[in-house]
Amino acid sequence: MSREHVERLFAALEARPEKPAIVFEGRTWTFAELDRLAASYARGLAAAGIESGDRVAVFAETCPEVIIALLGHYRLGAIHVPINTRYRGEEVVHILADSGAKAVLLRAGSPCAGVVEERANDSRFRIWIGAQGTAAPSDLLFDRLVEGSPTGGSMPLPADEDPAILLYTSGTTGKSKGVELSFRAVVANTDSVTRLWRFSPEDRMALALPLFHVHGLGLGVHGALLNGMTLLLFERFEARRIAEAFEKDGATVFQGVPTMYVKLLELLAGEPALARALSRARLFTAGSAALAADDFRSFEELTGHRILERYGMSETLFTLSNPYEDRRPGTVGLPVPGCEVRLVDESGAEAAPGEPGEILVKSNGMMTRYWGRPGETAASFRDGWFATGDMARQDRDGYGTILGRKSVDFVKSGGFKISTREVEDVLRRHPLIREVAVVGASDRVWGQRVVAAVVLRSAAGPSPSSEALLEELSAFCARSLADYKRPREVRILEDLPRNALGKIQKHRIPGSTREET
Repeated sequence: MSREHVERLFAALEARPEKPAIVFEGRTWTFAELDRLAASYARGLAAAGIESGDRVAVFAETCPEVIIALLGHYRLGAIHVPINTRYRGEEVVHILADSGAKAVLLRAGSPCAGVVEERANDSRFRIWIGAQGTAAPSDLLFDRLVEGSPTGGSMPLPADEDPAILLYTSGTTGKSKGVELSFRAVVANTDSVTRLWRFSPEDRMALALPLFHVHGLGLGVHGALLNGMTLLLFERFEARRIAEAFEKDGATVFQGVPTMYVKLLELLAGEPALARALSRARLFTAGSAALAADDFRSFEELTGHRILERYGMSETLFTLSNPYEDRRPGTVGLPVPGCEVRLVDESGAEAAPGEPGEILVKSNGMMTRYWGRPGETAASFRDGWFATGDMARQDRDGYGTILGRKSVDFVKSGGFKISTREVEDVLRRHPLIREVAVVGASDRVWGQRVVAAVVLRSAAGPSPSSEALLEELSAFCARSLADYKRPREVRILEDLPRNALGKIQKHRIPGSTREET
């Protein structure tokens, strides 16, 4: 029974005991402190009846306690179940019930705590961060666990193939599914990517991604721990605080999503002097959604940095990445070491260079299964390849460009298959448009019609009507797109619906085919 990958993770904590591991709101935790607190927390859970294989949910905002709990769950062999902190009501109840979580970690007084107390009336242990007073029979106090648990012999570490994380997807249809990830998958894949990106103990990572998603939890937390990096941790993203991390706190690496780069560019537009602080970085990376090529170029012009974009998903972890040396705008690069990628057309044949195809993956980060769903697990694979449902095209050098979800990022109109990203890239250049999402709406004649949902830039005069804007945008697109790709309808919105990572949720745009079904 191999423990090579599990031992590697904990050896990284022991290698630099006095080095700062986490800096958060003016306080520092060393690697030795993280290890000690996690071990004490694990012993406290064990004394309360939590056993190896039990699921422990974490429904708490980003803070060092979440990372201590993660490592404590690992030491005990309990399965870490992060929950999106934006979820409410039935979304949370579903995950708690589906995972069979025996305990849930909460921050006292937060909205997350209120949701659980109101809706999940059951016998689970509550583990309170920041709670005062005496614990109720079904309550545990985090501070008492990490400081007051009995000392004892070391716990046997779990095996590499044991489940480490049960990560619930944020799919566009139906209830979210639990993706079971083993220790081998998490450690091996994170190691492959961070070697590619040249992570080292000299780096200091500014991390403002949420810790309930594989981006922040995987490449962020695990990437820093495995490489002995100091983590400059933020509860939430604020562009100015990130700039200050490079200016004052010695940050060298930032991992973000496209929305964060838009906010950084807006900050630099108003205060160009801050670009000097960001130029001190070693590396900026982007993922979780497609980065606009124009934003890539603007960021490079202002800071001198070419953002390194990559691609992955919960089920496969991180499978494509631009090389460290040759980063190409609009692409997610080449297969990560330990991963294989194929693009296939609707018939299952290999897609030709430049042609769209569905991404099929074999990965060292492959999930073990969908929790409790053997039928859906089996249906997700084709001859050993995981079918992602994402569409891409590859150039002749093998660099991939993500075109979107097979289900929501392609419109079939009048027999033509239209990539919504291609239309969005053109519309985004129009001076009136701040944000845009293109969707398909049901149409009796054409099957679907192309609809542009837009957020307009602030203007001194009155905003145009939808009809006038449609005429303007149609003429604008005529220079770059075939007539069948141009919008047939425009919807002006105050904001586009997004998830916690800023990814646009097209199925929630009123009138889209996905929203209608």
